Amino acid sequence: MKKFFKFIGITLALLIIAAGIFYVASNEALPEGKTGKAADALAHKMLASLQYKNFEKTEIFTWNFRGEHFYKWYKQKNIVEVSWEKNSVILNTKTPDKSEVYKDGKKIINQELLEKASSFFNNDSFWLVAPYKVFDAGTERRIVTHNGRAALLVTYTSGGSTPGDSYLWILNRQFIPTSFKMWTKIIPIGGVSATWENWTVTESGALLARSHQLSIGIQLNLENVKAYNE
Repeated sequence: MKKFFKFIGITLALLIIAAGIFYVASNEALPEGKTGKAADALAHKMLASLQYKNFEKTEIFTWNFRGEHFYKWYKQKNIVEVSWEKNSVILNTKTPDKSEVYKDGKKIINQELLEKASSFFNNDSFWLVAPYKVFDAGTERRIVTHNGRAALLVTYTSGGSTPGDSYLWILNRQFIPTSFKMWTKIIPIGGVSATWENWTVTESGALLARSHQLSIGIQLNLENVKAYNE
């Protein structure tokens, strides 16, 4: 029995050492970059490549996140229908107290489900429309040289579920994002990357990416992605 516990102890120690080595090898410091007109100009080029004007005019977005959370977002009305399992919430993003919560089709009062729907939407919509949020209130933009090319570092100093998070947007020659690197509270390793791929031109004319492969081995797929006007 002593040998068994000794083996377990050695195994745990090796795992901790391996995790420490992986952290040191993978962790990247947040690049400094430079604020100013050049950074803002690069952000505007990215938005133009994604047809930002069409995005702003789009009335309805629908998608599901990994087949688990389902959305119909009435963007101009600040209303989003969020559904998961046996729950559904008609979420008012501007005045949450006007939201409605349903379970098994019956209207109820449940603050926990309301907060969960809001958290789901904040996270899952980010993976849909994050490139369009680079001039949101509370954002700072910096231009960074990455692999010999200009990249856009965006920091969310306030707002959303996780203020303080930073994203380094890597762009192709047409200024369309191909990936970003993340420095976020939820991921302890700095510089984890995620691809932005399978871009589609939606009915409204806005471009949306449907697939993200994270460097830590996680695949995020958005299905039934649509953007249109009534």
